[in-house]
Amino acid sequence: NMYKEDFRNMIEDNTVNNGSSSAFVHTNTTRAILITAYSIAFAGGGIGSIAMSFVLVKMNSLSVTTTAIINLVVVHGLLLVTVPFRLHYYVSREWIFRIPFCKMVSAMVHIHMYLTFVFYVITLVIRWLVFFQWKDKVEFYRKLHAIAASIAVWVIVIVFVVPLFYIQYGRSGTYDNTTCFKFHKELQKESVKVLNYLTITAVSLITCVLLGLQIFILVKVSKKLSTSLWSHQEFWAQVKNLIFICVIIICFLPYHIFRVYYIKHVNDYVQLESYNEIVLSLTTLSCLDLLSFVLSGS
Repeated sequence: NMYKEDFRNMIEDNTVNNGSSSAFVHTNTTRAILITAYSIAFAGGGIGSIAMSFVLVKMNSLSVTTTAIINLVVVHGLLLVTVPFRLHYYVSREWIFRIPFCKMVSAMVHIHMYLTFVFYVITLVIRWLVFFQWKDKVEFYRKLHAIAASIAVWVIVIVFVVPLFYIQYGRSGTYDNTTCFKFHKELQKESVKVLNYLTITAVSLITCVLLGLQIFILVKVSKKLSTSLWSHQEFWAQVKNLIFICVIIICFLPYHIFRVYYIKHVNDYVQLESYNEIVLSLTTLSCLDLLSFVLSGS
């Protein structure tokens, strides 16, 4: 049986490599994938955030899009601060920072993913409003308004989302202080399952709508500029919008699709924890978006 063989290999790897970390369930292959993914996210995200910071200085500070990108830099930065702790854990196979901090680091990946998703949607909607000429430009009247809008978003996150994660996350079981990112017992709660299913449905539907709208716009632009399509700035502006949607599809959607199976079979196979961690690590690669924006001139 393939699952039994994988489990046996997992146990052997853990026993041979680190007898004191028997609760660490990831195989060497899984560790390599996780370390690679988070390292790429950390390096690329860091470079992208720094590069985008210089670009933002020259951009219109009243633009809603600019404000969304600034917040994107901030949320990426917050995630990147936590990545070294994950890397330390995957390399050493032991968590040395206690469970409360583990919960915070674990929650940050999810907070980052959904905030990034929200900022993507905001940016795309604003660009589409301009495209359909419902708005000539979408701007705040004053810099203070832009700052206030950003503060409002972060107040909601800090006051409501973070405490909810911190208080509710990891309450359904007793967790080993030397092991981290093993909060799958929470999925035994029906309320948690329902919340997960609702989130999966919402993200999937919104992604489909975004993709459908962008394809519609590209087709419309293609028909309008059929003779000079490849040399027209309007066409490439819409192609660049696909970067946002591609990041969602490549980085966020696999996690949510796998999540459906994971919730149903979380207690069936031990290695599902590793698979879940792998698809979750893919979400952090969205940090590379800023680098792609800088390189593409988005």
